[in-house]
Amino acid sequence: MNKPRVRVEAFTISLDGYGAGPEQGINHPLGVGGSDLHQWMLPTRTIVRTLFGGDGGTTGVDDDFAARGFDNVGAWILGRNMFGPIRGPWPDQNWKGWWGANPPYHVPTFILTHHARAPVQMEGGTTFHFVTGGIHEALDRAREAAGDKDVRIGGGAQTIQQYLRAGLIDEMHVAISPVLLGRGERLFEGVDVRALGYECVQHVATEKATHVVLRRQDHNAGHP
Repeated sequence: MNKPRVRVEAFTISLDGYGAGPEQGINHPLGVGGSDLHQWMLPTRTIVRTLFGGDGGTTGVDDDFAARGFDNVGAWILGRNMFGPIRGPWPDQNWKGWWGANPPYHVPTFILTHHARAPVQMEGGTTFHFVTGGIHEALDRAREAAGDKDVRIGGGAQTIQQYLRAGLIDEMHVAISPVLLGRGERLFEGVDVRALGYECVQHVATEKATHVVLRRQDHNAGHP
């Protein structure tokens, strides 16, 4: 059995390297123009079923990469922006994420925050846990919750950067979308990915994205 891994999956960046556009907020969860990044993913069968509860959707390489992002995942870690637009102390307990009553995670999900909050149990097996002790505490708790399954780092860009710099991510699937955002949050800002030991082990181009898999050279996980 392979050792459980820490993975980034289906994190999409623009041609100019941005994982989110500027001015993120309630009306623009991914920043202005950020939703354009995900044209490769939203029509896929995996996302149509997982996010929207629908039938149909496209199959092929894009769907294969979307599907692998949910395979063998026992826990998620998200930055606070990935949970919602609220900044600072929680004003109340009303906000329970972007996704409605049944979020797409379906496993314990750990939110990095500076402000404590009681866990929120949702439909479909998702429970949001709010972690104030930083990335290492979140990962320790996520690994414990995941057991022999993997932990997926969901983003955003700054959260991934922290885990990259700490040498804690084993494998990354990055999708490069053929759009330009101009401003926003760059995924690899100030991060020397090569010096950290990552190499490209797979790259596949489709109409809507170029899929790239990066893996730490000292990690002996099986190929995707």
